[in-house]
Amino acid sequence: MSNAPAAALRPMLPGDVPVLAAIAVAAITELTGEDYDENQQEAWAASFDDEAALAERLAGRLTLVATRGGGAVGFIALADNREIDLLYVHPEVAGQGIGALLCDAAEKLAKARGSKSLAVDASDTALGFFQKRGYVPQHRNTVPRGGVWLGNTTMEKSLEEGGGTVH
Repeated sequence: MSNAPAAALRPMLPGDVPVLAAIAVAAITELTGEDYDENQQEAWAASFDDEAALAERLAGRLTLVATRGGGAVGFIALADNREIDLLYVHPEVAGQGIGALLCDAAEKLAKARGSKSLAVDASDTALGFFQKRGYVPQHRNTVPRGGVWLGNTTMEKSLEEGGGTVH
């Protein structure tokens, strides 16, 4: 890992959408197996099949792309400066700080734009990642995807000095 080039952040470009969809699908299929069964993974990954819909969704959000060696390795989409809508990191760089880099940037941008807190509907796989960052579980959700149900947890983090739980 020490020889890996540093990651950089940049705004999403329209041409990024196919690569970002592939990153999300790879992350879902390769990183979530301990928390979701194969049917759940397939239904979740299928939600990235429609690249036009994904492009529209990402264009409506502040979307940052993490790159390493010039290639995209992860992305985050911030909705209304209040919610992390999407956060995916390619399995090849999972655990190397890319998710933290993206989250740090989103939190700083949201705070700079006046948000007092940031929410996320975290997958069971990402729950620990967000808890370590100070996000507090608020409630469980069950989300329908292609005929199956996926569980996630709405979490919230205060962006104000001193942190604390948001209600």
